[in-house]
Amino acid sequence: MDRVTAAKVFIDVAQSRSFSRTADRLNMSRPMVTRYIEAMEDWLKIRLLHRTTRKISLTSAGEASLKDIELWLEQADNFISLVNIDDELSGLVRMTSSMSFGFSQLMPAIQDFMAQHPKVHIDIDLEDSTADLTEKSIDLAIRIASNPDPSLIGKPIARCESVLVASPAYLDKAQHVLGDIQQPQDLSKHDCLGYKNFEQHIWHLSKHEQFESITVDCRLTINEATSILHGTLNGVGISMLPTYLVNRYINDGRLCHVLPEWKPKDMDIYALYSSRKHLSPNVRALIDHLEQYFAQHPW
Repeated sequence: MDRVTAAKVFIDVAQSRSFSRTADRLNMSRPMVTRYIEAMEDWLKIRLLHRTTRKISLTSAGEASLKDIELWLEQADNFISLVNIDDELSGLVRMTSSMSFGFSQLMPAIQDFMAQHPKVHIDIDLEDSTADLTEKSIDLAIRIASNPDPSLIGKPIARCESVLVASPAYLDKAQHVLGDIQQPQDLSKHDCLGYKNFEQHIWHLSKHEQFESITVDCRLTINEATSILHGTLNGVGISMLPTYLVNRYINDGRLCHVLPEWKPKDMDIYALYSSRKHLSPNVRALIDHLEQYFAQHPW
């Protein structure tokens, strides 16, 4: 059996403490996980794991061997990458991204990458909640943040700008009651849509050297940005949304840019991964591709 794969299986079981969870994470059957662990134990002539019907735990020998096996695997991965430097990329990459970014921007970039590398398979989880990369065996997360998780390795690959928008129907209706929106303080009188994961009730705006923090009345709050977009298109109220999601609707007149001189704070779009150790050539190539693609295809 492949000793490199066996080492990866053992390291994953040491983290997950579950043969079934490791099988799901590594996309193999539970009996195959068992065979790899047994093969590792035969090669090393030691028992690595205590196995009961209720739990898995490292033996003292397994605990002592874990760091050495991780180091050996890192060296093996580096050697394989060096030997195969001119080989075609192949294998699986597991990713996660927000629904809105995946829907509007990630798919074209991924399609372009897969066209260049036909042997690479990509599995994407789209969710606005923060996934545990290790728990879900995610290779790469695309996240929008001002301060990304410090436990992860991050590389900015694009910039995310946001704007205030509303439908013409909402603005026309509100104007008769509240008048025009001329300054940030006017927002507090209006119905707004709040994004649960970012500035739900206080919107921070800047204009040159002026800064305003406005408490807004979010009668509707949603945890996913494309749903906020559709609520805004349907005239529910004013929302703060990323330009990558709303520029097309502003350009075709279905949304109006509210207070265009006032700017919400920008954030970076990061490619995040859990460790520099064992970062596959596929993931490295995908990160580089996304950075180049978004630079060439600004939204």
